[in-house]
Amino acid sequence: MQWYFVAALLTLLTSSQGILTTLSQSNGKYKYDYATVPFLAEIFKLLVSGFLLWKEGRTSPPRMTTEWKSVLLFPIPSIIYLVHNNVQFATLTFVDPSTYQIMGNLKIVTTGILFRLFLRRKLSNLQWMAIILLALGTTTSQVKGCGESSCDSLFSAPIEGYMLGLLSACLSALAGVYTEYLMKKNNDSLYWQNVQLYTFGAIFNMAWLFWEDFRVGFEKGLLWQRLFNGYTIMTWLVVLNLGSSGLLVSWLMKYADNIVKVYSTSMAMLLTMVLSIYLFNVKPTVQLFLGIVICIMSIHMYFAPANMLVDLPTTSKAAGLGQPE
Repeated sequence: MQWYFVAALLTLLTSSQGILTTLSQSNGKYKYDYATVPFLAEIFKLLVSGFLLWKEGRTSPPRMTTEWKSVLLFPIPSIIYLVHNNVQFATLTFVDPSTYQIMGNLKIVTTGILFRLFLRRKLSNLQWMAIILLALGTTTSQVKGCGESSCDSLFSAPIEGYMLGLLSACLSALAGVYTEYLMKKNNDSLYWQNVQLYTFGAIFNMAWLFWEDFRVGFEKGLLWQRLFNGYTIMTWLVVLNLGSSGLLVSWLMKYADNIVKVYSTSMAMLLTMVLSIYLFNVKPTVQLFLGIVICIMSIHMYFAPANMLVDLPTTSKAAGLGQPE
């Protein structure tokens, strides 16, 4: 598959993530234990990756590094993703889907910085400008005007929502850069790497759930007794969406990079806002239109060849014109 096809699909899934999570609520609250959703998503990703690894092994033996020194690197992103997934669900209890998306704008710049520092990937000046432009564009699209409504609506969410959103953005950038390092440090099969990643992810998510049960004295019952309590079709769509998005992200980490993922999720934010106009009666704004234009300009600036962005002097022709016959 081409990276831009995977990125486009990830954009669609990510844009619907916040909307599905909000629709899964009842009167603004979760009827199910939202901490079980990341756990079931990890199980889904593990089963899919295990099946694909088995299918790959039927044609030719996949490359698999089984040294403990290598395997023990995979729990680290699992821990980060565990905290991040639960933080993002907690964030959506305080803010609406569009506000949640703007909280993640910080990860655009922090991902670029970590991308440069830890992965030693050099970015051109134009690409840095494009990344900053992307952050500005996504932020512009979310800024509310002070015409008909009060300016106080700019900070209508409680402080807990902003703090959780900021934490979620930083954890997302850190987890993404480290995962890309793991995926590209050798030529192992992507499915084998996913099996390791999601095995630890499932273990840590299950341990977290058991700890939460122990902390409250098992007043809600044991995990397997309440795992699916309150689940509806919409909840299962949230699980499927979260799991499928994770599989696409791992593909991008292996064959593309974090910046492609950042652009995909940023465009998903804009798509979420457009969909919210029809689903939640959100009024379209001039800021949204400007944000979309700025983000499209950023995409062109980052991915287009330099000669399409800058008029480079044609020295050979210029020199030839100055030569006497």
